[in-house]
Amino acid sequence: MLIVMDKKATQEEIDSVIAVIQQRGFTARPIPGGERMSIGILNNKGHVDASPFLGLPGVKDAIHVTRPYKLVSREFKFEDTVIQIGDVSIGSSNLTIIAGPCAVESEYQALTIAEHVQRSGAQLFRGGAFKPRTSPYSFQGLGEEGLKILAKVREKTGMPVVTEVMDVENMDLVAEYADVIQIGTRNMQNFSLLRKAGRASKPVLLKRGMAATIDEWLMAAEYVMEGGNSQVILCERGVRTFVHHSRNTLDLSAVSVVAKESHLPIVVDPSHAAGQRDQVIPLSRAAVAVGAHGLIVEVHHAPEEALSDGAQSLYPDQFDKMCRQVRSIYNNLRKGNEI
Repeated sequence: MLIVMDKKATQEEIDSVIAVIQQRGFTARPIPGGERMSIGILNNKGHVDASPFLGLPGVKDAIHVTRPYKLVSREFKFEDTVIQIGDVSIGSSNLTIIAGPCAVESEYQALTIAEHVQRSGAQLFRGGAFKPRTSPYSFQGLGEEGLKILAKVREKTGMPVVTEVMDVENMDLVAEYADVIQIGTRNMQNFSLLRKAGRASKPVLLKRGMAATIDEWLMAAEYVMEGGNSQVILCERGVRTFVHHSRNTLDLSAVSVVAKESHLPIVVDPSHAAGQRDQVIPLSRAAVAVGAHGLIVEVHHAPEEALSDGAQSLYPDQFDKMCRQVRSIYNNLRKGNEI
């Protein structure tokens, strides 16, 4: 249930409602909005009677939430959530571009790519220090050394950095270096990791599981938010189907469905959806056209030498072309022009 407070409700009235919710054995979660405060009622085992709350001073309405996910639902919070990372805003009417190599391989490699993507318009830098690979014989990442390189990229360029955490044991270490903690497709339903991310102070970029439904994905986000971290960015990266022409099948419909169901920002990863660089730019254009709040794209200055996912990594000049094209689409949409 969602308790909607009156615009003129005082802090004393808000605190009084929270106290009543807690007295009844529920968890109260205040949700600031654009015009008014709302208070979510969590941990109820069944139907919640609205009548005890409707008579309280400052209460405007009590709304039953019909979705299995609560905190991520647009029923709980109507206004779009905007995640602020330094000077970068992700969500609402903003288009955010995140770019970098699949894996951090060396300081020279990371800084070279960072300079290229920043010139083209990337606002955040991505790079893996811990790599969950299908084969145990594949490059697994540089670990903490990679995290230190990411910190040097941020120091030199000013770009916030996004990197993946693989397990609970390394969460605190990754959070120490990262500006955004990524939870990858293989860990979308690693509930211990999700709960740990819920206690982190950094934004979480949550990738959709490779075989997950949208409801399962949103419930995974619910785990993070229920733990107290409301800074969640959803990432559609393609789902596994029977096709052979691409690595995965990019579910562009997920962008519009999530925008309807949730207030959280959603970005698209065309690189892992495609698996081949010649598909990345068309999928990027389509993602922005359908309303994605951003893109997370793999770029490498020498992809033929990359230790991970070189085949799907754009060359810097291709990335520059992509940025110009998606910005044009984004600007036309904002102006209400036809594409």
